[in-house]
Amino acid sequence: MKVAVEETFAAPIEKVYEVLSDIAHAEERIAGIEKLEILSDVTSGVGLRWRETRVMFGKEATEEMEMVQCDPPNFYRVEAASHGMEYVSEYSFRALDEGSTQVSLVFSGDPISFMAKLMTPIGILFQGATRKALQQDLIDLRSAIEG
Repeated sequence: MKVAVEETFAAPIEKVYEVLSDIAHAEERIAGIEKLEILSDVTSGVGLRWRETRVMFGKEATEEMEMVQCDPPNFYRVEAASHGMEYVSEYSFRALDEGSTQVSLVFSGDPISFMAKLMTPIGILFQGATRKALQQDLIDLRSAIEG
């Protein structure tokens, strides 16, 4: 499954990257996050690991994630593995002008276990809800930046 969303922020690229990559404060900015705990000594950039809890499809879901690649202020990549799936979130930042930035988020989930591969057709049913949640995350972050 692959889902892509975009949002335009009325702020310079450096500011947008700074806020979106500030994982330690994401719980305060994104309504969908119930709880967030930093797990690593690294607090930003490559090697940052955290545990994030959300309510997804009516159930609490907790995932451990890691920032595995970053190129400030242009890009960062987060990976997670859970329930036989590998998840990747790639955030790309593009300055439209000095005062606005386009953020693109591409989320993918790929089955790695036999059971997860069997469940893949069912996962497609959740694609719309996943897109809606990711779009709302970007809207929440935009609101945090723009006030």
